[in-house]
Amino acid sequence: MKLLLLSNSTNVGEKYLEFSKKQVQSFLGTEKITIIFIPFAAVTFSYEEYENKVNEAWKEIGIEVKSIHHFSDPKEAIERAEAIVVGGGNTWNLVKKLQQEKLLSLIQEKVKEGIPYIGWSAGSNIACPSLRTTNDMPIVEPENFQTLNLIPFQINPHYIDTHPDDFGGETREQRIREFITLNHNLYVVGLREGTMLHYENEKLKLIGEKTARIFKYNQPIKELGSEEDFDFLFTLS
Repeated sequence: MKLLLLSNSTNVGEKYLEFSKKQVQSFLGTEKITIIFIPFAAVTFSYEEYENKVNEAWKEIGIEVKSIHHFSDPKEAIERAEAIVVGGGNTWNLVKKLQQEKLLSLIQEKVKEGIPYIGWSAGSNIACPSLRTTNDMPIVEPENFQTLNLIPFQINPHYIDTHPDDFGGETREQRIREFITLNHNLYVVGLREGTMLHYENEKLKLIGEKTARIFKYNQPIKELGSEEDFDFLFTLS
């Protein structure tokens, strides 16, 4: 498999998808290929707007996507895809729409056959076994919480450490601790803004200047950087 899983789309003060352009270009290569874009996480703007926004951001690296909503047969679009890109937004809405279109198993099959997969935020969430470590409000109710299961661990995108002085609610760390308390067998990767996970040739690595936080039940939290080994996350069954 070839996976590029981004925590976010935009760093503060940068253009849309700017920080990831070099990695995206390297990941997809320079040849023109059919890239199917899945915009189903969009809620407050149209699929057309989403497609245009991505294409505007990537035109300077020579990459163009075509949104799946243009196809009368979405399954055929995935069958023809030479790469699949899934945008961020609301994970619950994304999963419900993928379930309705019966696309999850097909996408999983194509990616496991070697079709490159890029996701950010919600698009990274659905690479996991389930959506249960999303930060998003459940604004719709999918059939179940199962997602693509491309990786054997969970990601929490947009992971932050800050806890404002006037905020009495749970931190992100506390929420993830709740998850691992009830899910002993799963690692959770707190993926900070501006970072991404890259899997290719059976090697998993972190890209970005910030470290990732690794949570597992009854184990100390780990802080791992881009020079350290992440393969242990991918060898889990």
